[in-house]
Amino acid sequence: MVHRKRHLPEKTCVVCQRPFAWRKKWEKVWDEVRYCSDACRARRGSAKSPPV
Repeated sequence: MVHRKRHLPEKTCVVCQRPFAWRKKWEKVWDEVRYCSDACRARRGSAKSPPV
């Protein structure tokens, strides 16, 4: 069985402005997910603009 990941929903991280795709672990809380990683969640208050 081949899994295709082309049609997964995407969001944009509010900290780094990069797109990230749906993950199985976010299945029940996808509407609440705002950050692409733990690192971005940790930087949420200190970074007002994306790093250069």
